[in-house]
Parts: sequence; C-alpha cells; structure tokens
Amino acid sequence: MSGIPDYDSYDALGLAGLVAGKQVTAGELLDEAVRRTEKVNGQINAVTVRLYDEAKAQIAGGLPQGSFSGVPFLLKDLGALLAGTRTTFGSRLYAEFVADHDTELVSRYKRAGLVIFGKSASPEMGISPSTEPALFGPCRSPWSLEHSAGGSSGGAAAAVAARVLPLAHATDGGGSIRIPASACGLFGLKPTRARTPSGPDVGEGWGGQSIAHAVSLSVRDSAALLDASAGPDIGDPYWAPPPRRPFLDEVGADPGKLRIAVTTVPWNGEPVDAECKLAAEQAAKLCESLGHVVDFATPVFDAEALRNATRIIVAANVRNVLELRAAALGRALKPDDVEPLTFSLAQSADKYNAMDYARSVNVLHRTGRIVAHFLGKWDVLLTPTMCQQPWPLGVLSLSNPDGDAFATAVNRSIGFTSLFNATGNPAMSVPLHWTAKGLPVGVQFVGRFGDEATLFRLAAQLEAAKPWIARRPPVVAA
Repeated sequence: MSGIPDYDSYDALGLAGLVAGKQVTAGELLDEAVRRTEKVNGQINAVTVRLYDEAKAQIAGGLPQGSFSGVPFLLKDLGALLAGTRTTFGSRLYAEFVADHDTELVSRYKRAGLVIFGKSASPEMGISPSTEPALFGPCRSPWSLEHSAGGSSGGAAAAVAARVLPLAHATDGGGSIRIPASACGLFGLKPTRARTPSGPDVGEGWGGQSIAHAVSLSVRDSAALLDASAGPDIGDPYWAPPPRRPFLDEVGADPGKLRIAVTTVPWNGEPVDAECKLAAEQAAKLCESLGHVVDFATPVFDAEALRNATRIIVAANVRNVLELRAAALGRALKPDDVEPLTFSLAQSADKYNAMDYARSVNVLHRTGRIVAHFLGKWDVLLTPTMCQQPWPLGVLSLSNPDGDAFATAVNRSIGFTSLFNATGNPAMSVPLHWTAKGLPVGVQFVGRFGDEATLFRLAAQLEAAKPWIARRPPVVAA
C-alpha cells in the first residue's frame, strides 16, 4: 500500500507544495519514490545506480528552500557528476568511475532543493537513440516491455512515465531528450544551445550540439526547472540570450497568433511511419483550431554535408572521452572496453584530421544561419518527433551485429531532431498522439534561437487543449 496514495497525481511543483505546506515531509516523498523504484525497476530497468542512503543524508543535512525543495530526482548516468558517486556513462570502461566533484548543473539542482536518489539508464556514451547498455541490460518502455524507452535519456523517461517520479534530468545531443519523451508519452524540451551549463570540466558537448535539461509530466515543471538551472557559469565560452522573464511566467501566457510551419519530410530522406505523419498533421490542425496560422514549409540546406559533419564531430568527441579514461586507467584503449558499435564509431575518428573537424564546425554554423533565416519568417516549425514509432528492443543496441540495421534505425530516429542540435535551436516533443496499439508518438515544435518562451506558451496551450498527464502506461509504480 502506498504511503502517499495520490503521489502520482502531482507534478514536481505540486509535490514541492505539499512539502512547503507541511502536508508531507521530504523523507516521506523519498520513501515513496524508493518504494516505486523497487516495485517497477525489475520490469523497466530504468534506475541503474541507487543512491538511497545519499538521498537520506542530503535531507538530514537540511534542504535549501528552492522551487523543488524535497522533491525526489534522478540524474542521468551521463553528463552530470555527483561527488562521491559512480557515473558509468553506460559503459564498462567507466563502470568504477567515481566523481570527486559536482558539475555546476548538479549544484544548481541541489540549490533548488531536489533530492537526488539515483541515476537513470543511458546507452554507452549516449550514442544510441535507445537505452540498451551491455553493462546494465535494456531499459524497457512502460507502455510495452518489448519496446525501447528511447535514448539516450531512456531511463529518465521510463521512470517518469511509470510514475516513479514526475521530473528527471536528461541530456540531448541528437534527440536524446525528445526521442525518449516521444517514446514514453512525456513532455521533453531541449533548450537553446548553452542555456544550461556544461562545466566545470568542459565548455560544451559534441561541439555545442549536446545540452542538458529534463523530461517531465507537466510543462510547468520543465519551465520551473529551467529557471532553476539556466544561465552561464563562470568561465563558460558562450551562453544563450537571457530570457526577458522567468520561463514559468510563460506557462499559461497567451502565445498570440503564431505563424507555424509544418513539414513531415525529414531532411535525411528516411521514410516516415504513417502514425508519425498523422500525429504531426493532427497537431497542425489542433494548432489551427487554437487560432494559429499553419502552412507547409521547410528549411533547405545541404543535409548530406550536415550528416558527415555531425559524424566527424561526434566520433572525435567519443574517441577523446574513451582515450582519456583509458589513459587514467594507465593503459591503451582496447576493443573489448566498449560495445562493438561504440568502438567502431571511435575508430572512425582515425579517418579524419584537424582540418576536417574545423570544416565540420563551419557546416554546423552555416546550417544554423539557414535555419535562423527560415525562422525569421515563421515563429515555430512543427514536425513529427521521430520518423518511426518506438523501436522493438535489440535493433538499436550498440552490440547489434547488424551495423547496417542499426544505422538505418538511428537515421529514422533522428531524422527530425538532430538538425536542431546542430543549429542550437530550442525544440520540444509534446505527447499528442497514441497509436491504435497504445504506443505514444510525440510531435516536435522548434523555436527561434533563444526563444524557449514561445515554446512554453504554446506547450501550455496544447496541454490545456489536449491533456496527457492522466494517460498512464500498463506498467505503473502505483
């Protein structure tokens, strides 16, 4: 029996309100989150590192009076360091890596009062749009245990969808917030490049393509968490344009009459599943019914050049991270340190030189300018989040012996999302569609650089018009 029977009817701000009103304690919320984790984790495998004792110590030490004071929280097992705890990056190579400091983002989460009780599953190095690390085994969707929860923030999305908690940390380097949000029926916003800090160890991820934020049940939680975590850290190489006012103030504000461009054709030429296309078309009609101007249009750029540039940048960065870890262990990198497709990607960096890398960065910047000019004519671009419904497990495993099948599945996962990692635009996946078989399919909305405000206003309007928070998957930690 649940200690807090209506726990999963609250979003994170709602839970924080209960703590502030002394209706529950932070310890009681933690106990509930732990109970729910233990109830469903054997099925969905979303939490890979348990930090229950550390969370109790955090509460005992006194929590700051932040916007999320007392709310249970998961860090992704990649892209965020918590001093004294393991961060494995989903990899055997990092299985025993223990951080000696907090990243700045984690420090901000702590100041917001979030209680960190574990780490969520990620594929190795975050390089697959499905979360199936050999180190821990596959993370499963609570909507269908035979299907992927998406990636690379699949553990975060599976845990939130299963109602273990209402909000969890996530990162996105090619779609890794939006893809699992789509696969698990959640709201997932990738912020503007450099909106949240990457330091102190690095100034950017994957040449500025990767950024951290969250997946959530509600739009307002995402906005409030961004308020708590956004802004440059000292020494950052660059930062996003400051917002005019708190992002939470945008939730419920009138978005006005937006000009919304729609495309259902991905820039990499992959076929689009009929359900994904239908989801976008229905979302376009919904937007039109809300008073927005909607028409078909798409930015035009050299997609093949962007694909090659992205691969060069990601391969070089992955190779660097693996080599640094091997050196720290006092030896050379070996093929069996990582999964086969991870090693293949890292090896591919040998084909390129410094000039190739510099040219690739120029391709990203040139593409960003094209998209910026396009969005000078439109307020928002609407697309399917993925070309494909959620994938069956196995196809996107980094240990899949069929590399061609893996590559095809990757392209059908990121065909609409990865462009906006390259350009740095904010983009969100909104859960507006479910298939006849009950699988969620997200719809992506992209804003102008620095303009999360418009996305939050539109998202709140869509949330009110077509609510999703009451939709629960078959596997729920009640």
